[in-house]
Amino acid sequence: MVSAEQLLQADTGLPAGWEVRHSNSKNLPYFFNASSKESRWEPPEGTDVDKLKVYMAQNTRKPEGKIHAAHLLVKHRDSRRPGSWKEPTITRTKEEAIGILKGHERRIQSGEISLGDLAQTESDCSSARKHGDLGMFGRGEMQKEFEEVAFALEPGQVSGVVDTASGVHLIQR
Repeated sequence: MVSAEQLLQADTGLPAGWEVRHSNSKNLPYFFNASSKESRWEPPEGTDVDKLKVYMAQNTRKPEGKIHAAHLLVKHRDSRRPGSWKEPTITRTKEEAIGILKGHERRIQSGEISLGDLAQTESDCSSARKHGDLGMFGRGEMQKEFEEVAFALEPGQVSGVVDTASGVHLIQR
């Protein structure tokens, strides 16, 4: 039989003893370990980041009309800024970028790797260091094509290839 604590941990993706709490002074979620009394803003080591993202999307207070999303961006030579933290000058074609992204999409769909883990090493966006996490945003804050797809996704769902002026993306809400 599964205990309530195990169920909570499975839902949040946090290691044993950790829980999500809400800071009233900062109006932000944080992580708390009841046995050690440790609190922190970043998820503790051993967290299943993808489960945590789904949990947070479904259970945290959201500003009206805003959603939380992450993405993996592959730029190409015709992107608005054809350079990144990984590559100062990007020379690949748009078609090559789409091919790379479709390969990433297959790996994510097969369950081999999560979008967040793949974004850390493969995304051309600076959000890579945060597992592709873009935080909360509302309508009118992102490029139109990106926004339309992001708002249409269900929490936890990953999009297909999304083409914007920045490059091509996979988006996870």
